[in-house]
Amino acid sequence: MIFLLILGIFAGMLVPLQTSVNSRLSLFTKSLILASFYSFLTGTLLLVLINLIVNPGKLAPDFLLSGDFSYIWFTGGLLGVVYLTGNMILLPRIGAALTVIMTVAGQMVIGLFIDTFGWFEAPIQPLNIYRIAGIIIMIGGIIFMNYKKRSARVAGNRSNGWLLLGLFTGALPPIQTAINSALRYEVSSFFLASLISFSVGTLALLILSLISARRLSLSFFVEGAGQLKWWHLAGGPLGAVYVTTNIILMPHLGATLTLMSVIFGQMLIGLAIDHFGLFGIHRHPVDARRILGGVLILTGIMLLQI
Repeated sequence: MIFLLILGIFAGMLVPLQTSVNSRLSLFTKSLILASFYSFLTGTLLLVLINLIVNPGKLAPDFLLSGDFSYIWFTGGLLGVVYLTGNMILLPRIGAALTVIMTVAGQMVIGLFIDTFGWFEAPIQPLNIYRIAGIIIMIGGIIFMNYKKRSARVAGNRSNGWLLLGLFTGALPPIQTAINSALRYEVSSFFLASLISFSVGTLALLILSLISARRLSLSFFVEGAGQLKWWHLAGGPLGAVYVTTNIILMPHLGATLTLMSVIFGQMLIGLAIDHFGLFGIHRHPVDARRILGGVLILTGIMLLQI
């Protein structure tokens, strides 16, 4: 159990790294959607290579065409794209802190439902007081860590519609993980399940890029950003490791505990990026309030294991 939790925390650490890398890549694409497309594309290519090594027979047309092509083949990748797009819509409208709070709250609530009722063929984990307390404490820690006073004008722009969109967007990652885990059993491979999810997401982002940006161009040099480097395209492989790890963890930890360990990892590396000003991010030193928020999040995870 401890090893799996550490693996979940490690997977969560990859998310802020992926976001930071994709943010730098967007300087060379002049479009967040186009940057996401290239990120998904590199992740897909890595997963193709991995599957050619470990699952060469499963990439044969006969095997792929023998599947029943139910909704789980296509939904996981599409949900990932909707989640990505939803965050980009929310960020400038309700701010980074509230975006994190609302989406995490949505993740926790839907993760609890998935575990309690066994949705999407997930293993059932009965609801108890410790699980409820753990989720409440963790959400409280996230709110405490991200809370910042805003002007009345900004607060007035936070309509209930945008907040509900945040909850809806946050509900998508646990559903995506549960669906991808079900796909893993259908194709008998978590690597192939990740490849299918990434391929669907890449195709969706290709269409979105052609609609919104109306191009697929990528600059190799940008004034002020310098030369395009190999690590600017590393967001996709980081995302591929993250998705695959979630598929592995879901049957063992359940939706809620998987999410909580991943979110804790996100918070840890996010604090490190802010504190040291990594990837060109403005330096934001860690203070006592953020440390206390992290302790509350860790406490919630420990309660969830009881």
